[in-house]
Amino acid sequence: MAKLQGFEFWEKTLRGARYVVAPMVDQSELAWRLLSRRHGAELCYTPMLHAQVFVRDANYRRENLFSEFSPEDRPLITQFCANDPEVFVQAALLAQDYCDAVDLNLGCPQMIAKRGHYGVFLQDEWDLLKRMITLASEKLSVPVTCKIRVFPEVEKTVKYARMLEQAGCQVKMTRKGDAVNIPVFANGNIHHLTDVQRCMEETRVQGVMSAEGNLHNPALFEGRNPPVWEMAEEYLEVVQRHPPSTLSYVRAHLFKLWHHTLQIHQDLREELAKAKNLAGIEEVNGQLKQRCKEEMAKEESEQHHTGLPFPHWICQPYVRPGPKETLRENGQKAPVVRAVSVKRALEDCDDTNDSLSKNKQKKKARNPHKNFCPELKPKYIKCEHCGNPKGNKCVFNLCRGCCKKKAYKEVADCPGHGLRFKTKAQKQLNSGMGGGQMNGKPSLPAELSSAAHEALTLDTARSSPPLPCLSGITLLKPDFQHML
Repeated sequence: MAKLQGFEFWEKTLRGARYVVAPMVDQSELAWRLLSRRHGAELCYTPMLHAQVFVRDANYRRENLFSEFSPEDRPLITQFCANDPEVFVQAALLAQDYCDAVDLNLGCPQMIAKRGHYGVFLQDEWDLLKRMITLASEKLSVPVTCKIRVFPEVEKTVKYARMLEQAGCQVKMTRKGDAVNIPVFANGNIHHLTDVQRCMEETRVQGVMSAEGNLHNPALFEGRNPPVWEMAEEYLEVVQRHPPSTLSYVRAHLFKLWHHTLQIHQDLREELAKAKNLAGIEEVNGQLKQRCKEEMAKEESEQHHTGLPFPHWICQPYVRPGPKETLRENGQKAPVVRAVSVKRALEDCDDTNDSLSKNKQKKKARNPHKNFCPELKPKYIKCEHCGNPKGNKCVFNLCRGCCKKKAYKEVADCPGHGLRFKTKAQKQLNSGMGGGQMNGKPSLPAELSSAAHEALTLDTARSSPPLPCLSGITLLKPDFQHML
């Protein structure tokens, strides 16, 4: 059977999918994909997989794809990060029987992608990308897709998209639709079903992808906002049938689902973090459900007001706050006053919990006498060389590092730092001059250290006559000299 391409592939294999769950590292595992499909998702991606590790490690393949196979989980696209055509194709060949297409990640902007040289950090290497897509398109029995980011220039983005299309890419995921003859999925800031509809109208793409919005509300594509415990219960029920490779995936999902509620009931955050198994997590969900229902039964004036569009126990997106805009009295925007430092200021140096960061509060709990106020901290005399605090008893008025270098170079002692270079040199010299005998003759150690040599030079420089001759070996200043 010939491999389907372009719009035919989208219409038949992907079933004309419009609502797409994005690839998310450690988050779009099988259980979450099945939950999302129950609530309107029509196409899902696996988490991003590392192509080289996938080829090398059988356990990695089993845990991240082979053991997560389910007939219900189709259509499905497997995403890889890679920067080598051969490795990408090898990984894709191993995965192609478990999915409907293979995707190359060209959009990840994180630091780990920069260190590994993949994701968006390949978008300027067009020759390499062309070879990767072309080779994969020729070797695989399933289509190849690409998830990309747009360039600041529209013309360059269109040229980039057309290059990938000509190389063999069959579907493209980006932040806007482009002038290409293959299906395009858009993504970015999709939090509600209305966002999906507006995005499709304005960009004329074939589908819309959601990541963060889906994590906070798996029913996003249904246009519903159910209670958080309802989605948690349903997710845990799916996890019972399709457990992920580690419990940390489950915890991470519930932290997202319960984000707003955990701002109110912070003790439950600790309970969730300490849960050792699914039964423990279900118990925490039961406590959260009970507390929320008790609050729902109260008068509106007695409920917690968070400034959210819905009550905190309702699934809704987390929108990161942007910079605040200050308006003048006449409605004009006031000039922006930039702070010199963005660090949290200590209030009156009173070390109260309200004025300390969470990290410092933890340190304070471990050591109640710890002082964080710069004005009250003891002042230290600086090292003459590097500026670090000097040792209180250092004979050179230096820090330990600088003192060690100086004492070694000059073969000196510093009792304050416990350095004994001169003492050791003298001991080596004495043991050499009064050592044992070999064949009836006094012997010196086979090697004298450079420190002992330097000490000898300094000591013998003060006296003019040579040192006594020891069985044909005379020690002269400033060097050791063998005599016949």
